[in-house]
Amino acid sequence: MAKLENPVLMATIGAAQGLRGEVRVRSYTADPTALGDYGHLHSEDGRVFEILEIREAKNMAIVRFRGINDRNAAEALNGLELFIERDNLPDEELEEDEFYYADLEGLEAVDEAGKSYGTVSAVYDFGAGDLLELKGPGRRPALIPFSEAAVLEIDLENGKILIDPQAAGLIENPDDGRTTPPRKGK
Repeated sequence: MAKLENPVLMATIGAAQGLRGEVRVRSYTADPTALGDYGHLHSEDGRVFEILEIREAKNMAIVRFRGINDRNAAEALNGLELFIERDNLPDEELEEDEFYYADLEGLEAVDEAGKSYGTVSAVYDFGAGDLLELKGPGRRPALIPFSEAAVLEIDLENGKILIDPQAAGLIENPDDGRTTPPRKGK
């Protein structure tokens, strides 16, 4: 993605919709139709996409891009990620509990004792709430809930998030009273 210096993922193109070149798009904006408010979108391979029409449909947007005029062209876009330059995001102040996903990526996850559990490598939303993916040297990637119980504090200035490793599911509760592993039911 040579054209963008500080890219922010805005959407992922899904399946074709109809015969006129429209596509289903998973928008990562609060309002799916707001995707058209950020100007041209860019793919990692350097292509630029201009939105001609956009409408909302059940948790996604239906989009028609300039130059995509038939179903075959639309199908070729399936899975393509679309980005904008970070500078194109609104300058307005975010609420205290609002963050751009791009700002969370790269933050180190630490507990109250300062123990590191890796860095945030991605943010996912599979429909049941946001998840943070943590990766660290010698560790398998782990997904933790992006909730108030698991993520206690976000410190963008120092590049860290304070987590409760037990609430995040990274460690077991030593005080749960079990002396043997739980048995599976019949």
